[in-house]
Order: sequence, then structure tokens, then C-alpha cells
Amino acid sequence: MKGILLFGHGARNPEWAQPFHRIRDAILAREPAALVEPGFLELMRPGFDEAVDCLVRQGATEITVVPIFMAAGSHIRKDLPQMAANAMDRHAGLLIALAAPVGEAEPVLAAMADYAINAAPEI
Repeated sequence: MKGILLFGHGARNPEWAQPFHRIRDAILAREPAALVEPGFLELMRPGFDEAVDCLVRQGATEITVVPIFMAAGSHIRKDLPQMAANAMDRHAGLLIALAAPVGEAEPVLAAMADYAINAAPEI
């Protein structure tokens, strides 16, 4: 069974996580049986490991980590692959795939360009 982990940096302000919950809700509205959880690098819960464990408890044997980051900095290039490897070591048979950060996806870039154009209607 496949799961999705929406991976974010985390922040001290709990309101910062609201977009992650809205993305999760949008996924579940389209795919009610989807296994999807947010997981954060630091400062917020659930942490990455907690989110992986939660998805595994729900039956996930394959997890795609979707970084909700604008670009691939050191957290995505170095920290995330190590965290995924550690999680696969903890859960025998678990496969974790890492998607590109959402900010590097062409449809997302196009949506942000549309938003920017619409935010400045005189252009």
C-alpha cells in the first residue's frame, strides 16, 4: 500500500502548518482512501519519523515523500535522504521515494506565475 508524506521544515508558529493540513485535506477529498500525513524536520510535530511510523501503522509499504519546499537546499539534498534511509532501516521492507520539492515542479511554477499575474491585474 502506498502513502504520501508531506515534508516541511517546521516553524515555531503552529499556524505555519495550516497549508500542510489543507493539502492533506485536498488529497483526501480526491482520494478518500489515501494514506497521507504531514511530517516536519524540526520545531513541529509530527516529526518525519513519527509521520513515517504513522503511515506504516496504517499499512503503507511504500511512501513517497513530497517536500513542500521551494527548492532543494541542504535539508532536501543531505538531511532528507539520510532520514529516509534510517526509516527504511527501522521498517523492514519499507520503500521510500523522494519527490522533487514542490517549488521545482512545472505545474506549481505555472500556478505561482498565474497567481502573481492575477495579484497585479494591471500587468
